[in-house]
Amino acid sequence: MDAYTFALIIPGVIILALVWIYNSLISLKNQVKNAFAQIDVQLKRRNDLIPNLVEIVKGYMKYEKGVLTEVTKARTAIMSAKSIENKAKASNDLSDSLKSLFAVSEKYPELKASNNFLQLQEEISGTENKIAYSRQYYNDTVMVFNTRIQVFPQSMIANIFKFEKEKMFEAKEEEKKSVTVEL
Repeated sequence: MDAYTFALIIPGVIILALVWIYNSLISLKNQVKNAFAQIDVQLKRRNDLIPNLVEIVKGYMKYEKGVLTEVTKARTAIMSAKSIENKAKASNDLSDSLKSLFAVSEKYPELKASNNFLQLQEEISGTENKIAYSRQYYNDTVMVFNTRIQVFPQSMIANIFKFEKEKMFEAKEEEKKSVTVEL
C-alpha cells in the first residue's frame, strides 16, 4: 500500500467512525423519547379508567367525598403535567390517592362485590404495573444514553452536536414514603 492510499484510508475510517457514533447517539436519543412516550400511553390509559371508577364508587361512598376529590385532583394534575419531574410527582400522587380509594372501598362490601368495580380495580392495577415497567425501561434507556454521551470518544461528538443528559423518571424523597390511609 502506498502512502497516498494510506492517506485516503485513514480520514475515511475516521469519518465513518464519527458518522457511526453520531447515528448511534441519535438512535439512543430516539429510544429515550419512545420510552417516555410509552409512559405517557400508560398514564393516559390510567387516566381514562379513573372517571369510570369514580362514577361507580360515587354511588356507594356517599360519605367519602374527600377521597374521590383527591383522585380527581390528582388525575387533573397528571393530565396538565408537562415535564418529567411534574409527571413523576403527579403520577405518584395519583397512585397514592388510588391506594387510598381502594383501601376505603374495603368498608363497602356491596362495592367490593360489584363486578364493574372489581374489573376496573384489576385494570388499574394492571396499568400501574405497566407504568412501573415503562418507567424502568425509560430509566434504563436514559442511563445508556447518558453514559454514551459521557464516555470517550462519543463524548466529543456529543459535545459538538450539543447532546444533553436526559433526566430520569424518579420520585422525590417525600414521595417515597409509604401511604397513610385513615379510615
